[in-house]
Amino acid sequence: MIDDFLTGDLSDVEEAIRKAAAAEIMPRWRQLAAHEIVQKSGPHDLVTTADRLAEEHLTASLTALLPGSVVVGEEAVHADPSIYDAIRGEAPVWIVDPVDGTRQFVRGEQGFCTLVALAVRGEVLASWTYAPALDQMATARKGAGAWLGSERLLPGAPEPGADLEVAMSHPDYTTDEQKRALLALDTAGVRGRPCGSAGLEYLGIARGMVDAVAFSWELAWDHAAGLLLVAEAGGADLTLTGEPFRIAGGNALPFTAARTPETAERVRALLASG
Repeated sequence: MIDDFLTGDLSDVEEAIRKAAAAEIMPRWRQLAAHEIVQKSGPHDLVTTADRLAEEHLTASLTALLPGSVVVGEEAVHADPSIYDAIRGEAPVWIVDPVDGTRQFVRGEQGFCTLVALAVRGEVLASWTYAPALDQMATARKGAGAWLGSERLLPGAPEPGADLEVAMSHPDYTTDEQKRALLALDTAGVRGRPCGSAGLEYLGIARGMVDAVAFSWELAWDHAAGLLLVAEAGGADLTLTGEPFRIAGGNALPFTAARTPETAERVRALLASG
């Protein structure tokens, strides 16, 4: 069933994502009332009415497109953490972050996106990254490349001798050990900066606009879509111990994803030296 679905026309998935954004996200962009914004774990971890309603919209539409599938969404898991276990199960799983970059969304900026990935038994097979304020839809299908609209994404290698631009985790979400690893990137030849929307940072890698990321958290909805996009564009990802990132969890952190395998190893080695 899943093979037939993936080899078919996936434009219905794109349409479902666009409709959810048009119905629930964009009408609230720059229009949020104070009561529509709630802190979860802290001031950098926000949820809005748009997050919740867009996830509900996508849960209904995506499971209708693929009968027997389930949804692991950020907001549903916040309410019931056991839902996350479905990533390890047998049913096809839609992994959904309705508004990735909620802080940017709340501030009225354009740097947010909706992330959707389709996985089976912990393997990501297709992904969608949609930035509605920018009208950009990036897609990837395992073995079929990464695309921004009709443009094939091939980031190429960083310029020889140029500093690597690395988007990094916010320090509020790191342990002391992870902070030491990330501080190792404060070195000659690397230009680190705080990350924005994880999904858009991954898109930046796939487009050759960002060299790498270094992230200290492993929640699947932030990473599943972008990691497939980077891999299908020719990039690579590595955990601290040199293994590929597993969306089911249990990774050695921080981890990196980068434009080329060589760049990923360079960043990983620096992290490991911290």
